[in-house]
Amino acid sequence: MNLSMDNIDELLTRGVEKIYPSKEALETVLRTGKKLRIYQGFDPTAPELHLGHMIGLRKLRQWQDLGHEVIFLIGDFTGMIGDPSGKDKTRIPLTREQVLLNAKTYQEQARRVLRFSGENPVQLKFNSTWLGKLSAEELLRLTSNLTYQQVIERDMFQKRLEKKMDISLVEFFYPFMQGYDSVAMDIDVEVGGSDQLFNMMTGRDLMRKLKKKEKFVMTTPLLTDSSGRKIGKTTGNIITLTAPANDFYGLIMSLGDDVIVRCFEYLTDLPLDEVNEIREKIKKGENPMVYKKKLARKLTAMLNSEASAEEAEKEFERVHQKGQIPEQVSIFKLSNKITDFYDLLVKSQIASSRGEAKRLIEQRAIKVNGKTVKNSWDYKISQGTIMENSQPITGGITIQKGPTKFIKIES
Repeated sequence: MNLSMDNIDELLTRGVEKIYPSKEALETVLRTGKKLRIYQGFDPTAPELHLGHMIGLRKLRQWQDLGHEVIFLIGDFTGMIGDPSGKDKTRIPLTREQVLLNAKTYQEQARRVLRFSGENPVQLKFNSTWLGKLSAEELLRLTSNLTYQQVIERDMFQKRLEKKMDISLVEFFYPFMQGYDSVAMDIDVEVGGSDQLFNMMTGRDLMRKLKKKEKFVMTTPLLTDSSGRKIGKTTGNIITLTAPANDFYGLIMSLGDDVIVRCFEYLTDLPLDEVNEIREKIKKGENPMVYKKKLARKLTAMLNSEASAEEAEKEFERVHQKGQIPEQVSIFKLSNKITDFYDLLVKSQIASSRGEAKRLIEQRAIKVNGKTVKNSWDYKISQGTIMENSQPITGGITIQKGPTKFIKIES
């Protein structure tokens, strides 16, 4: 195990918000050379891992590279309930079939960051292995270690009480179930986003009570812009880890300038002195575009390959800086059945519904032949012809959604 001062210091500080009980206590254990068991849980409430998940995955990779035992836990049991953290209303439960379908490719997606084979491979586990086998007697005995006062103090529960909104009993039990994962796996360190602190600290409390053992909690920061809003979604699209290289590069380029430095720090291995240098250069007025392109190139290469990152950069420059159409564009045949512009956006799969089509136009996320659509009524469709302000559009027609999606319209 590599126990150099630099490696341990970066493990405990870079991309870390806080360590409980303290950074110093965990560092003391690491300096002894002891191998620890670390995990992070991922509830499969959606089928894709995204950019926000990458912070935790990279932290797990650091632990793995230092020779520790790392577990990638799929919360197939807890995922059926859904974590209430940050939710202002009761979540709709998922069926086991939905959860397993969502989780089907989680390992393949996580493989973009973690090693599941070779030297010191990450272990894949499912928490239904133990939570699904608890008897009613065991559940009552174990939950006696968690008090009503502990759980009801959660901010979102207090907000719901103020609004006289429901709190389901399964949501009430969620912190216990996530906490029990640590007990079942005999964990030394749990990694998770800062929004998971309550659940992770519940696990820490259960470890002390049930195993008389200290469990460290390492929280990672959420990927947010300067106003505190989570990023990872642009024009309605999550930036997934397995997005095609060209799309991924373009979506990174669409992020706000205020997250460039944060992304370099949390998501890459760029030395921190270089990260700080970029921060200072942007503050002094240098064009952020230069550094955002460097970020997009680096992240695309990390999740795909250097060759695909180079090609994605060339495509971005060709399309977005030179105003050309991508080389490969889907084609949609315009028919007499298309009734209006909203209908065209839905049937060409640019939007999932008329409501989304309306929102995209309001957000200025739709362009026709490079021109931003401000009002749907500027474009009418008659007998298989698209008209702009009552004039037929001649020549080719390309509709663009956000930075990456293009559709050619043919009569």
